[in-house]
Amino acid sequence: MNLDALFNPFQYKGLTLKNRFVMAPMTRAFATDGVPNEQIADYYSRRAAAGVGLILTEGTVINRPASKNMKDIPNFYGEDALANWGKVAKAVHNNGGLIAPQIWHVGNTQAGPWLPEAPLESPDTMTLQDIQATINAFAEAAKNAKALGFDALEIHGAHGYLIDQFFWAETNHRTDEYGGKTLKERSRFALDVVKAIREAVGSDFVIILRLSQWKQQDYTVKLAHTPAELEEWLVPLAEAGVDIFHGSQRRYWEPEFDGSDLNFAGWIKKVTGQPTITVGSVGLSDDFMGVWTGQGAETTKIDELLRRFERGDFDLIAVGRSLLQDPQWVQKVKAGSFDDIKPFEAASVQKLY
Repeated sequence: MNLDALFNPFQYKGLTLKNRFVMAPMTRAFATDGVPNEQIADYYSRRAAAGVGLILTEGTVINRPASKNMKDIPNFYGEDALANWGKVAKAVHNNGGLIAPQIWHVGNTQAGPWLPEAPLESPDTMTLQDIQATINAFAEAAKNAKALGFDALEIHGAHGYLIDQFFWAETNHRTDEYGGKTLKERSRFALDVVKAIREAVGSDFVIILRLSQWKQQDYTVKLAHTPAELEEWLVPLAEAGVDIFHGSQRRYWEPEFDGSDLNFAGWIKKVTGQPTITVGSVGLSDDFMGVWTGQGAETTKIDELLRRFERGDFDLIAVGRSLLQDPQWVQKVKAGSFDDIKPFEAASVQKLY
């Protein structure tokens, strides 16, 4: 198996990566009261030193009431949090890596007993003033990301969080310009967020948008049931300023639509023409949902991943749990040392190393 193609550089606008591997964003909630610390800087810089092409941080929240559902999810606003995120970016750069924050608002999801002081926000409860303030907060976070020296940014529009709640008819019952019967109509909020971010960061700064069909509220959901619906949904987002789409699946090898073995990222690239990131149990035997029941996963071959990549289905590959378990995963893949790769242990979710 010749893996050279996975280690060719990737270039788009102002972003040049040394290989095709991306560290997937993974919620850690180790930032005390929302402020990242030196341990978090070491955690990311360790993976940069081990050859990851681009690090996507854990979700970092914008300056809005109830933007997070756990106390120690990191903020991407406030003097202390931003100063420390600048130190994280510098540490990654010093170890030869590139880094992009994932910018997030959780909507009305609840992860545990902790509740924010402000009421939860959702498409059905937000006023037009709330919506505009939220768009402005996304843009402000993006502006800060560029000013702090980050190399790109990712908008979290997947998994049943706020932006995705606007997409989904089950969570968006609005009757104004931010609602509607069609997915295209319900995309207005995401479009306005992307446009505001593009204005804030300029034309050459790379914007990534993470999307999913499935929701944490319902794993079987499909927003787009056909390639035509997918195109109607995503082409306007590309035109608004999305450079790279991150197509989230639980298992990257599963086809998105009948009649083709293309996965979600493959179809997104086909209908938009934009670069895409694939993700979902890369190199592992079981998807990540088992983590919540203490389930680990064995390592598996990446032959199918390579076949799809060489066919041109996607441009970048996000790796989550394998890099959480083993910071040297990319180096081991490059060396062909697959026997040295560690199986995933669910306990790794509770560690920061």
